[in-house]
Amino acid sequence: MRLEKRHTQSALALVLAPVGAVAFTMLVSALLVLWAGAPVTQTYGLLLQGGFGSVFALSETFTRAIPLMLTGLAATVAFKARLFNIGAEGQLYAGALAAVAVGGMHGGTGFDQVPLPVLFVLMLLAAALAGALLLLGPALMKARLGVDEVVTTLLLNFIVLLLVSMVLDGPMKDPTAMGWPQSVGLIGDLELSKLVPQTRVHTGLLWGVGLALAVWALMKYTVLGFDIRAVGANSRAAAFAGVSVTRTVVLVAMLSGALAGLAGAIEVAGRTGYVTLDMSPGYGYSGIVIAMLAALHPLGVVLASIFVAGVLVGADSMSRAIGVPTYIADVIVAASLLSVLVATLLTQYRVRWK
Repeated sequence: MRLEKRHTQSALALVLAPVGAVAFTMLVSALLVLWAGAPVTQTYGLLLQGGFGSVFALSETFTRAIPLMLTGLAATVAFKARLFNIGAEGQLYAGALAAVAVGGMHGGTGFDQVPLPVLFVLMLLAAALAGALLLLGPALMKARLGVDEVVTTLLLNFIVLLLVSMVLDGPMKDPTAMGWPQSVGLIGDLELSKLVPQTRVHTGLLWGVGLALAVWALMKYTVLGFDIRAVGANSRAAAFAGVSVTRTVVLVAMLSGALAGLAGAIEVAGRTGYVTLDMSPGYGYSGIVIAMLAALHPLGVVLASIFVAGVLVGADSMSRAIGVPTYIADVIVAASLLSVLVATLLTQYRVRWK
């Protein structure tokens, strides 16, 4: 058996590939549901209802989707240039800490007399800069020394989490938290407003969609976007054509890290109000799944993040109703990713048997 490159891609195959991937995912998940002793139809019905079946369910899905959207965009931008950023989790926490340092620390910070609109912008800029600088080092080591960025960005996640733990028990510890390890809270006026009253969904959703549109426009209509695609396709050919590979990788790293840092700031300003060690249940790693499900398309990231968030939220409701383990949601997401990757591969290559 061998794979043969297709000279042309069928429009019908491009349409049927994601449909087939979803069908395969549902089949695999159905077998696991049956193994757990639950009815498949009822399980899937409760999953959809829990994630999308009411205003409350939709609000929870959108709330969960916001950080996934931003970390998915961070992974998309980096992967487009073949800069494999596995450190979005650490960059998210770095952005969250920077946001609280600007928007929550009082006395001696120099921000006490700054007008609130300006302070809000400074808070977001600090978060973006923290995430960007955290990825800049691995990007430079990759471009100049050939160091594998997968290893460096992954290890930085653990370093950042240890730093967060130290800071939460030290200079940024909330003295009113009764010993609980959390940072001081943001100023109330810096928190994002709610999109729907009496729900948790906030205007960070608009930020996520807006940034997805901005990244799409950047990739499609700008010289930098062309350079990113060229470096991702073939860095040696791009360099021969006059593209500065090092400059492009550095700019991609700054943009990708900034998006992940903004995810931390928006999560603090929109949902938690302060930083804790369990603020993120793995949003940075899930962003990689989001990017791959979206086929590295910035607008597809929006849909993929809502899909994954709906599955995760719906699984909680389903588990409470019929006792199926919530881990089925992880299986659905993982199977979706593998199915989409295989389906995409088969649209580009055909299988030849010898």
